[in-house]
Amino acid sequence: MKKKLLSLMLVAAMALAAVACGSKEETAEAPAAAEEATEEAEAPADKAVLVMATNAEFPPYEYYEGGEIVGIDAEIAAAVAEKLGCELVIEDMAFDSIIAAVTSGKADFGLAGMTVTEDRLQSVNFSDTYAHATQVVIVAEGSDITGVADLDGRKVGVQLGTTGDIYAEDITDVTIERYNKGFEAVQALSQGKIDAVIIDNEPAKVFVAENEGLVLLDEAFTEEDYAMAIAKDNTDLLEKVNTALAELTEDGTLQAIVDKYIAAE
Repeated sequence: MKKKLLSLMLVAAMALAAVACGSKEETAEAPAAAEEATEEAEAPADKAVLVMATNAEFPPYEYYEGGEIVGIDAEIAAAVAEKLGCELVIEDMAFDSIIAAVTSGKADFGLAGMTVTEDRLQSVNFSDTYAHATQVVIVAEGSDITGVADLDGRKVGVQLGTTGDIYAEDITDVTIERYNKGFEAVQALSQGKIDAVIIDNEPAKVFVAENEGLVLLDEAFTEEDYAMAIAKDNTDLLEKVNTALAELTEDGTLQAIVDKYIAAE
């Protein structure tokens, strides 16, 4: 009797863990009878899984190092998953597919240097902010574009679905060239196919360092904040993520992750 009671308690604990994290198929199925529950609890259970949707073309927030996705967002997600007692799985996809992956349940959250916008808030909830960001402009050395106002009437490259893409539409008479990856827009600029690229500041610094003949404008295009996108019906996960982020901020883990990738200026 004691053995059966202990087994049922273990099954209940596993069910509570699955509330915050998605679970592998083997742990998702509940036994039909008490005897089956006993056998299931005695066998080793798979760790609950938390799936992160990202676009790994955005250094230093997410990018490939060998065959592994690394970066600020990847490490923050891993730290949050650890707080929640989950195994982290990262799925790489096009940036403009991330929200759909979250809303459809294919991913538990989106983390990809994603800015909170009113449009996105129609589809998902966002966690508390974990980083401040700036949209900037990359141009070729010697360009007559010296400020944001000079973008009027120009051909500007952006990454599809990003806030750079969204805010570029506010430029007067602009021609927007959309690319699936940020570095593709930078390549087009280097080849003289476009006049400028609008992109987040940290990736922009990486791209400029890696591509001779490109510079950043001093004037910021926009100021914004990054957060994790979570399905609107998953308020339990949202609450747990915010608690984890608060703890990671308080103990200095979050800042240590950022400092690892971004040198203080």
